[in-house]
Amino acid sequence: MTQTETETVETILGRFEDTQASLIPLLQEIQSAFNYLPQPVLRQVSERLHVSLPQIYHVATFYNCFSLKPVGKHVIQVCLGTACHVRGAPRVMDRLLRDLKLGQAGTTADCQFTVRAVRCIGCCGLAPVLRVDSSTHPHMTQGKVKGMLKRYSNGSGAAAMTPSGADDAED
Repeated sequence: MTQTETETVETILGRFEDTQASLIPLLQEIQSAFNYLPQPVLRQVSERLHVSLPQIYHVATFYNCFSLKPVGKHVIQVCLGTACHVRGAPRVMDRLLRDLKLGQAGTTADCQFTVRAVRCIGCCGLAPVLRVDSSTHPHMTQGKVKGMLKRYSNGSGAAAMTPSGADDAED
């Protein structure tokens, strides 16, 4: 770890009590700072909180919000649940992977995007739907993928589309 990363970890650790009850909020802070949970940091947490490393890994692998591998700046969750599937989500996923030059769901080489397939986002009436970070994008089509990626790639992020999808032009 670099000196800056070590300082970041020490700052985060200093904000929490050295008790097992601090584990989840502490891991959330670390995840937020690094976009994943680096192994050397987990070792520091283990020593500081007096919680075994296997216990920490158990928590880190149980909750979906944690990742043991680096994730992109933007996490794209493509719903492949029944409603989304029958309305074209697999084609949206294929286009997304093609445009990001990924052979399968994962993280782009530049760590800009991480693509994940999920079973349900809970927006079946808006199918097919995907979520980028905390913004939900309803009624997705292959033609909307390029514009959506462009908005996130230029650093501006993107507001969630309107339910009609009117703010996203087809290619």
